[in-house]
Amino acid sequence: MRNSFLFTSESVSEGHPDKVSDQISDAIVDLFLSKDPEARVACETMTTTDRVILAGEVRGNGMIGTDGEWADGALEEIEKTARQVVKDIGYEQDGFHWDTLTFENHLHPQSAHIAQGVDAGEDKEEGAGDQGIMFGYASDETPDLMPATLQYSHQILKRMAADRHSGKAPFLEPDSKSQVTLRYVDGVPVEATALVVSTQHAPGYYKDSDNPALYEELRAYVMGVFQDVLPEGFITDNTKIHVNPTGRFEIGGPDGDAGLTGRKIIVDTYGGASPHGGGAFSGKDPTKVDRSAAYITRYLAKNIVAAGLAKRCAIQLSYAIGVAEPLSIHVDLHGTGADGVDEAKLEAVLPKLVKLTPHGIRTHLGLNKPIYRPSAAYGHFGRKADGDYFGWEKTDLVDALKAAI
Repeated sequence: MRNSFLFTSESVSEGHPDKVSDQISDAIVDLFLSKDPEARVACETMTTTDRVILAGEVRGNGMIGTDGEWADGALEEIEKTARQVVKDIGYEQDGFHWDTLTFENHLHPQSAHIAQGVDAGEDKEEGAGDQGIMFGYASDETPDLMPATLQYSHQILKRMAADRHSGKAPFLEPDSKSQVTLRYVDGVPVEATALVVSTQHAPGYYKDSDNPALYEELRAYVMGVFQDVLPEGFITDNTKIHVNPTGRFEIGGPDGDAGLTGRKIIVDTYGGASPHGGGAFSGKDPTKVDRSAAYITRYLAKNIVAAGLAKRCAIQLSYAIGVAEPLSIHVDLHGTGADGVDEAKLEAVLPKLVKLTPHGIRTHLGLNKPIYRPSAAYGHFGRKADGDYFGWEKTDLVDALKAAI
């Protein structure tokens, strides 16, 4: 590893058009799982000017009957759920308003051909919902064992959203992005060299407005957030600060740019610090290994780092559709393994500690529950939900790992 280098990650807020789509898709997943823990959902959402469109395939008791028709009230529940997400985010603007937007639902029953390859039977265990490669990662850069650049990027926007919802920062609107560049020395982040926020705002809060004092109010607020989020001493006189560098940003969200489910997969995971599989997470029930296997690899990597077996860890799994067991497992400690810790031994031990089939993963992490909407903004990793860690963020495997290694 080089002695000194710069690294950058970005985040986007809950009001970013792609994140609006992710949250709606995951709210639909939660709706189905709340009625049937074995429901199957693959829900894609598109958002644009005053319009939300759903498409994909679904299956679940309480929503779709055995005749393949929608249950009474199911369509109304789906629409109500989507509108509630938009309302909770705070969109009541000309161009995108939870109450006036046009809603289209093009969800349909799951393909029988997919179901026959995935469902468990008398002579076979439930198979993976698709082929693919999945990665998990952990680093000791932060207490939550996440890359610092991404964690701070998320925290900046979460703080701004909380202030917007509480009324503390009434000049903020829902759509925003952040970016954090840190200097690393010997693999440890030591200072911020650049910080960026672009946020949608109330009329007038831009540099070249008739009242530039409003922009200075916005900039001073964002500077305060930077100071609160970044560790003491990280911001120096040499840190480059950019607040709304393009100027006026009053039209935002889906009215300013169309949003789609699954377009922010690097924001969702590790900010570019680790390889990424091809699949997105939101809108997919946990039988889809794009989601569940990415969660279990994060869980395993986090427990390895939490156990002190390495400072950094990346894990890859691969699957074939309809096949239960993973085709491969790969562990990379990036040269940070503790004395006597062998990557090959970890590759042999991990499948003995956790059953890495789709059903085994869901059971171990408790994934067959309506828990997913909170994960769809500000990252799926390094965070808690409803006062407790998501199952994949727990470090309850530490003792077993230490004993095995």
